[in-house]
Amino acid sequence: MKSLKLTVLVLFLAAAALPTAWNRTAHSQTSTTASADQANVASDTDATATSSSGNYSTEGVATNDTTTYTYRTDADPTGASGGTKTATPSTTEMSATSESDATVMPAEDGSAYAITACPTPAPTAAPTGFDNKTNGMVGQATFDADRVTFEEVDVIADGLGPVYNAQACSECHQDPVTGAISQITELRAGHNATDAYGNTIFVDAPGGSLINDRATNSKAHERVPPLYTAGIIGGGAAITASEGVRTFRTSLNTLGDGFVEAIADGTLVAIANNQPGTTGGEIQGQAISVPVLEAGNAKRVARFGWKDQHASLLSFSGDAYLNEIGITNFLVLKENTSLGRFVGFGSGFDPVPDNQPCDANANIICGEDTAQDVKVFARFMRATKAPPRDQDIINKYLADVTAGAQIFASMPTPNGPTFSCSVCHVPSILTAKPCTVINGGAFTVPTALGSKIIRPFGDFLLHDVGTGDGIVQNGGQTTRRKVRTAPLWGVRTRTRLMHDGASLTFSEAILRHAGEATSVINNYKLLTATQKRQLITFLESL
Repeated sequence: MKSLKLTVLVLFLAAAALPTAWNRTAHSQTSTTASADQANVASDTDATATSSSGNYSTEGVATNDTTTYTYRTDADPTGASGGTKTATPSTTEMSATSESDATVMPAEDGSAYAITACPTPAPTAAPTGFDNKTNGMVGQATFDADRVTFEEVDVIADGLGPVYNAQACSECHQDPVTGAISQITELRAGHNATDAYGNTIFVDAPGGSLINDRATNSKAHERVPPLYTAGIIGGGAAITASEGVRTFRTSLNTLGDGFVEAIADGTLVAIANNQPGTTGGEIQGQAISVPVLEAGNAKRVARFGWKDQHASLLSFSGDAYLNEIGITNFLVLKENTSLGRFVGFGSGFDPVPDNQPCDANANIICGEDTAQDVKVFARFMRATKAPPRDQDIINKYLADVTAGAQIFASMPTPNGPTFSCSVCHVPSILTAKPCTVINGGAFTVPTALGSKIIRPFGDFLLHDVGTGDGIVQNGGQTTRRKVRTAPLWGVRTRTRLMHDGASLTFSEAILRHAGEATSVINNYKLLTATQKRQLITFLESL
C-alpha cells in the first residue's frame, strides 16, 4: 500500500466512529472505542485546566508566570521556560537522511534525540518564512520528503472514505505554501436540548457533529438532517429530526505549529490566569485539558483546533486522517459512520480492512495507515517555519504599521489608554527549553523548537467573544459559546475571516466581536478614521 497522508484540514477534527443509538433529549453520543479521541463527540464533562484538578502538567512554568509571554507588540518575553532532562544518543532515529538530520532527528517514540546534552540557550526568534524550508528540526532532504507525503492524494485502495472531506492534507493547507491555510471549510451540526437542571446543552447530529462533504459511494453521503431516505443503508429508519445548530469552520494554518506544540502548559494557563487582572475581570480565557492519544490519553493543555480539540500534533494528525480523509490509523482504529449508519469494512462501502498491522511491526495494528504516515505528518508540521511578517509592507508603511501596533496593544480612549486586542491576540510567547518532556511523556522538545520566541498573535485559549458556533467537542458544555482565539500570524493571506469565514474585511471581523471583547470593540468604534486605518494597516502586515 502506498504511503498515506492526512488532511489536517481543520480544525480539527474528530475521532472515532459512533454508535447508532441516539438520545435526542439530553445526552450526546459517546464512542464505543475506549482508545479513540472524542473530538467529534460532544463531551458533557468540563475539561477546564485547573491546578486543583491536577489534569495537566505545568511543564516547568508556574501558572502565575508573566515572563514567558508579553501583551506588548514592541517587546519580547524575558523568561526561560520549561524543565530539563539529559538526552542520550538515540539508537532508533527515524531514517535520518544526512549528518545534519542525525543531529536533530527525534527518536521514533519521541523520547530521545541524537544529541548528547541538553543546551540552555538564551531565547532567540523562531525562524519564519513562506519558503518551504525546514526550521532546523530535520534536514532539508527529510523535510522535502515529508512534504511530498503531506501532499499525496489518497484513493479508495489506500482506505479513503467511505466518508471524507479531502484526499490530501494540502487540499486544505496550501496557501501560499504547503501547510498554510486555504478557503476550504468543514461543516458541523447538532442541536440544543435541556438537561435535568434546565441548562441548555449541545447534542451532536447522528454520528457526531462533523458532517463530511464527500463519500466514496453516493449512498453513504452525509447531509445535515433530516434524511428521510437514511434507510437506504442497513434498512434502518429515517432520520426525521432536524439539527438547528450549524456552522462552517475554516481550515487553520499549520505552519509553525511545532513551536506552538512546544509551548509549556504552564505558560498557556498563566496567560489565562493573568487576563482578568489585566482587564478588570472582563476577559478570561479558558484552558482545557484533552487526551494525548499517543500517551495513553494522558492529559495536556489543548492548543490546536477551533475548539482546542488537541494538544499534540501526532494526536491531531491521527484524528484528522480519520475524520478528514477517512483513513484509520494506529491512534484511531474505528471507521467513521455516515450519520450513525455503519459504512465500515464489511458493509460493502469500504473495501480496506481496519485491522492491518504496521509495515514495520506486525505486533501493532495500524488500520489502513500501514506506513504510519500520521507520524510523518506530525514531523512535517513540527519542522515548518512560522508564518512571516511582510517586511515590504512594514518598510513602505512604517509609520502607520508602528502606530497600528501601538493601538493593537493599548487602545486609546477619552480616559486614556486601556487594554486592547493583544490581551487575547498575544503578540509574543516563549517556548519551553530544549529537552522539556511534553505530551504526557511522548515527546521531548528538540533544540530547534526550544527557547524560541514566536509571534502568533494568539493565546490558544477559548473565549466567548460573541461569535461562538454553539458546538461542543472536547471541552465540555462550558465551551458551547466559545472558540479559540484565532492566531493572526499570516492573517494577511486570508480572504475569509473568523471561524466560519463569514467576515470579509478586517473591519467587519473586528466589529463582529462582542462578549468578552465588548469594551475593546466599543473603544474601537471611538477611534478616528486615521487610527482605524493604522490598526488595519498593522493587521495587513501580519
